Amino acid sequence: MREYTAELGGHGFHIREWGAADAPPILALHGFPEYGGAWAELAAHLPAYRLIAPDQRGFGQSWAPQDTDHYKTAKLVGDMSALIGQIGAPVTVLGHDWGAAVAYGLAMFQPALVDRLIVMNGVHPAPFQRALAAGGAQTAASQYIPWLRAEGSENILAADDFAKLRALFAAHMDMSWLAGGRLEDYLAEWARPGRMRGMVNWYRASPLVVPEPGHPAADLPHDKLRVPMPHLLIWGENDTALLPEATEGLEAYCADLTRATVPDADHWLHHQQPAAVAQIIRDWLAR
Repeated sequence: MREYTAELGGHGFHIREWGAADAPPILALHGFPEYGGAWAELAAHLPAYRLIAPDQRGFGQSWAPQDTDHYKTAKLVGDMSALIGQIGAPVTVLGHDWGAAVAYGLAMFQPALVDRLIVMNGVHPAPFQRALAAGGAQTAASQYIPWLRAEGSENILAADDFAKLRALFAAHMDMSWLAGGRLEDYLAEWARPGRMRGMVNWYRASPLVVPEPGHPAADLPHDKLRVPMPHLLIWGENDTALLPEATEGLEAYCADLTRATVPDADHWLHHQQPAAVAQIIRDWLAR
């Protein structure tokens, strides 16, 4: 594993890489509340590829502005567009959780930069907003989002050695992988000055509307959110934060969609079942 700092838009971003420098690149985008090091287990099972994993804006050792406006989708996508420019376009993009939102943004608005798109337990904005608007199970599962958006939530998350964040992280899912030295690494990244606010600002800047359960909201038109390149969606079946209904209708936005499921895994499938996830990725890339 190699580490270095890249300048993107005039700001420093911490990058980790695994694999040979001349191997086919995969840009791996982490979600909340992780950082680039979250891809270590999966990288070990993808030795034929160059896995490039930045700490995204607000996370880890990368630039972490405190103003919410710095976390609008266009700026997050702009960061990774600049990084792909340095890597050499086009690349395969892999996204998980919030990293999937940036991956979809690249695929939809900068398609020349992405040759293939892989998403793991992440959601395209149109089906997800539709599921939220319905006021049903996904709406209920997403009620933590308004809480995170409230001013001062980062202080509550950080109190008592990040007890609230760790409880939110688990959310009725298997967190046995987050222990020992790995837990110490996560605690160290969360404790960096200003990072907790930067991380939560992703939720505050998002345009997603989260109604209360049982109170459907109006659906939104999304006629320009097409994914033109081949797309693989990998789903940990036991996810309690993102439900299958959040991906219903995804085919309408994708020219070439492949779905794969991972049994005995939830939202954190790349930690729980890295070998199985890597096998799915390898088989799909080789098709």
